Amino acid sequence: MGRGKYKSKPTGRRQFSTPEDMLAGTSTRPRTFKQVEAEHKEEEDSEEGSEQESGDESDDQGDKPRRKGTQGIIEIENPNLVKPKTLKARDIDIGKTTELSRREREEIEKQKAHERFMRLQEQGKTEQARKDLERLSLIRQQREEAAKKREEEKAAREQKKAEARK
Repeated sequence: MGRGKYKSKPTGRRQFSTPEDMLAGTSTRPRTFKQVEAEHKEEEDSEEGSEQESGDESDDQGDKPRRKGTQGIIEIENPNLVKPKTLKARDIDIGKTTELSRREREEIEKQKAHERFMRLQEQGKTEQARKDLERLSLIRQQREEAAKKREEEKAAREQKKAEARK
């Protein structure tokens, strides 16, 4: 029966199978694509089995695995595809040296140059180190002079206090 002025849509209806229908296999449930595909394959297998029994064998489908989509129809070799080479432990050459890439070589050269510079820097042989040492000596000299002035002022204050007490 209708409810209101709108009609109910047919997609909203549900159909449930009874246990008797399920046991009998006459369920009204729609078949999915996978079920239809499986039944189709079973039919092909049964046909191939009858062909093989009669002596007609198909050579093109015997050894090759099934491929998806157009892979089975078109055979293309991708030149950009690099297939990984598997090496066994006994085939590995231990003495073989691997060549470094350009980036790796540049990185190693950069590290060596930095270490060399730091060694020269510690020894005081670079221009920057010389300037730093000059600045450091100047600062030490100024601090020593300031310390001497402070001690002289302190001594002068103590003398004034001593004279004021007498």
